[in-house]
Amino acid sequence: MDTNFRVTRRGFLAGLGLASATAAVGATSACADDSDPAPVPNTDSTGATPDATVAFDGPHQAGVATPLQRHNTTVAFTLRDGVDVAGIRRLLRIWTGDARRLTQGEPVLADLEPELASDPGRLTVTCGFGRGLFEKAGMTDKAPDWLAPLPEFTGDRLEARWGDRDLVLQICGEDRTTVSHALRVLVRGGADYARPSWSQTGFLDIPRGADGTPGTPRNLFGFKDGTVNPRSDVEFDDQVWIGEDAASHPSQTGGTCMVIRRIVFDMPLWESADRPTRETSMGRTIVEGNPLSGEKEHDEPDTSAVGVDGLPVIDRNAHIALAGVHDGDTRQRMLRRAYNYDLPVTPSSADALLDAEPVALSDTGLIFTCFQPDPRTSFIPVQRRLAAGDRLNEWITHVGSAVFLIPAGTAEGEYWGEALLG
Repeated sequence: MDTNFRVTRRGFLAGLGLASATAAVGATSACADDSDPAPVPNTDSTGATPDATVAFDGPHQAGVATPLQRHNTTVAFTLRDGVDVAGIRRLLRIWTGDARRLTQGEPVLADLEPELASDPGRLTVTCGFGRGLFEKAGMTDKAPDWLAPLPEFTGDRLEARWGDRDLVLQICGEDRTTVSHALRVLVRGGADYARPSWSQTGFLDIPRGADGTPGTPRNLFGFKDGTVNPRSDVEFDDQVWIGEDAASHPSQTGGTCMVIRRIVFDMPLWESADRPTRETSMGRTIVEGNPLSGEKEHDEPDTSAVGVDGLPVIDRNAHIALAGVHDGDTRQRMLRRAYNYDLPVTPSSADALLDAEPVALSDTGLIFTCFQPDPRTSFIPVQRRLAAGDRLNEWITHVGSAVFLIPAGTAEGEYWGEALLG
């Protein structure tokens, strides 16, 4: 796996005149000499080859329980004026059919660049519905009770441009070109029915152990991000998927709630903090990611542990102390699927940045996405605790917030949300 995504400040500014900067992973080519060894297939972060696919149809949509891919573009859409429930159905038939083909390495029928579809690289496309879709379809009785804007939390500086919309597509894959191509195909295919309102693009470097097992990726603060996540089918059933007992309408069963928060990192201020301050604020070590009360990454944090100085080993306002389950309420667990983002400064601002102290080279942060059956019992109570006391709040600001219902998966020939809209 290619992990050389780091750019120095000097090199970054030198490249500001480029139209875009992208990381590319190229396949090794064989020499003509028969004595040379056979070429080694290019592999992604999971060891899969570029033609690797993720099944599209199934009881749940792909892109939720799917092991993390390296690239993610999430796009929210607003339905065009006059699009009724019949138009929504047509849109979803188009999108589902196109996504089904693209994720299996097949170009869509009207693909303008069919060559870009040949290497899917574990491409997944996940579709979600906002409350606006149900309102415009005249089907609010089928909307989950929780499908509404999240409350504003202490410290939020929410911007409407990153807010709730009618639909969302989360497109993930190992190859940035493949993800970009899929996005263009889907935007073009649905243009008569919906227009993009916002787009958030993120990336990850996913480490691999000696045995090839993917490890926990790191955020741009340097910490491992996603240590505490469900792993077994039983845990996913309890913590992620909407069961019959949690569904306010039978058609919601098998789906999940998607919460997207855009979080800005104050990197210059973070870089002024020493390592002990950073680790105390998180409650984990940077190198291994273990809780300060333990030795391994996946050790359960012991928030009651006391050091030789008589003080708590894990600060009571450390991130992990507030983000975990409280009062034994296991409904507060959720699946975290976060991606880093790092937007470059524009060329026109380069001179100003060179004179600034400290130099802020980018708009940097986290596209925090989580999945759960009901945010009222998981994300909301956890975020209230974090907003009130998390030591990391000194360096982070939430600027975007959106909630969507991710319908259940599809059978062959079905379209997304058919049980809801059919």
